[in-house]
Amino acid sequence: MLLYILASAAGEQPSVRPALELKGLETIAPLVHSVDETPEPISTQVQGTIPSWINGHLLRNGPGKFEFGNTHYNHWFDGMAMLHQFKLEKGQVTYMSQFLQSDAYKKNNESNRIVMSEFGTLSLPDPCKNFFQRFLSRFEMIEPTDNASVSFVKYKGDYYASTETNFMHRVNPETTTHNHHPSLQHKFIAVNGATAHPHYDPDGTTYNVGNSYGSKGTLYNIIRVPPEKTDAKDTLQGATILSSIVPANKSHPSYYHSFAMSENYVVFIEQPIKMDLLKIMTCKLRGKALSEGIYWDPKQETVFHLVDKHTGEVSSVKYHTKAISVFHQINAFEEDGFLMLDICCSDDGQAINNYLIQNLRKSGDALDKVYNTLCRTFPRRFVLPLNVTSETPTGQNLNTRPSSEATCVKLCKDKVLCQHEDLHGDDLHEFGGLEFPQINYGKYNTRPYRYFYGCGFRHLVGDSLLKMDLKDKTLKIWYQKGFYPSEPVFVPSPDAVEEDDGVILSVVLIPSQDKGTFLLVLDAKTFTELGRANVPVNMPYGFHGTFNASAQI
Repeated sequence: MLLYILASAAGEQPSVRPALELKGLETIAPLVHSVDETPEPISTQVQGTIPSWINGHLLRNGPGKFEFGNTHYNHWFDGMAMLHQFKLEKGQVTYMSQFLQSDAYKKNNESNRIVMSEFGTLSLPDPCKNFFQRFLSRFEMIEPTDNASVSFVKYKGDYYASTETNFMHRVNPETTTHNHHPSLQHKFIAVNGATAHPHYDPDGTTYNVGNSYGSKGTLYNIIRVPPEKTDAKDTLQGATILSSIVPANKSHPSYYHSFAMSENYVVFIEQPIKMDLLKIMTCKLRGKALSEGIYWDPKQETVFHLVDKHTGEVSSVKYHTKAISVFHQINAFEEDGFLMLDICCSDDGQAINNYLIQNLRKSGDALDKVYNTLCRTFPRRFVLPLNVTSETPTGQNLNTRPSSEATCVKLCKDKVLCQHEDLHGDDLHEFGGLEFPQINYGKYNTRPYRYFYGCGFRHLVGDSLLKMDLKDKTLKIWYQKGFYPSEPVFVPSPDAVEEDDGVILSVVLIPSQDKGTFLLVLDAKTFTELGRANVPVNMPYGFHGTFNASAQI
């Protein structure tokens, strides 16, 4: 699993300036160390007030174990998945956690060593085998991991712990108990994986993107899963491939972590982070981790592909921009004949291999050096004209939206060159850019919106919470020195009228304190703290999560 890389805003835009260099960064090594499970719910100590109307479960996913026996993982994304549950009810909070009982976890645990390869770690041959057997094992393909440590996704009302392979685990949000569902995507549709960031229509229809490697070569596939269940055991029955897109280079397809969706279109972003399939297929033979087959090619442009959600038709018009790397999109919506594509992106995609565990555990000048060699990620908007025809003039800006600085110029038949506009002011540079973007998804995804939330990155992980107001590109900030908040989750209030009526939930870690963990609750409108629930456990820094609201009686 590849993820949320911080990258530079240095580029062609006149507003861009060099990334801010920092010195004297605090060590965050405790945030990337193995921890124990908390399998039974424990109480927390509440400070301030947690609104009594928040009833449900905040679910969080991320790595929680980084070694087995004397073998250690190399990359942050390799750690074994730990599922966290915060239950909020009547102003009180309980916490529990457990390791995902994946095949990877169980096999590693039984052998007391790493026997399943992960993104940045190649498992070593079984020492109990003879030399010839160990030699032959190098010619075997790497077995795809079911270590679903990225996020929680929802299909047909059920929650699944998910990663980017074709394995998921159905999770009961009430208890975090889970069932193993081998190769769900492969069982119902012919894909070899899917993102951990699907999108949802209001009726519950789910869309995702996944690659396939078959007789037709490599394809990017748009997946659609209907909202209805045929029976209680139904998982992905009825899932179909809505459409397929041919990569620019079938042997070097793009890596992608997410995609965008408007009311009528799926937007697939083909970016210059590439996968060398030959290197990936032979990594075990070469004694290299899968991550060695991922590379950044800045000579390649980024291409936005539009797919009609109703017909599956792939637009012949391709929207190009300079080489950028994208891991998370913010929102996409259609208005006045344009599709606004809002994404967090950077001008460099080489940072993946800097997220080695040994780098995250550094301190002093060595830690500063790692951070300052990374690039920053910033929110940007691309404006895509939807009605480009043979009659559309070339060589002129087609963006007629007032006050928009983005440009889109038809270069030739079926090719439009796009240049972004910034969705931020200069002050965002002081907070290290923004990642882990979130919105009021239920009401404003695929629609015009005003606010988004995220983490500022003046460290290798998020060190502040940010709220962006797109009306005037102003920020609200929650920051306390030495505190590291997780991805913000927006929960709307039951009587919400305005877009930001609700709260922000974030799990905050304090590496300088033993068991310095708390669930933070902010008023989403004012961005002031309402309360926090102190949790007497140590917790690693995680990736993504979701809020599952309890049924109101």
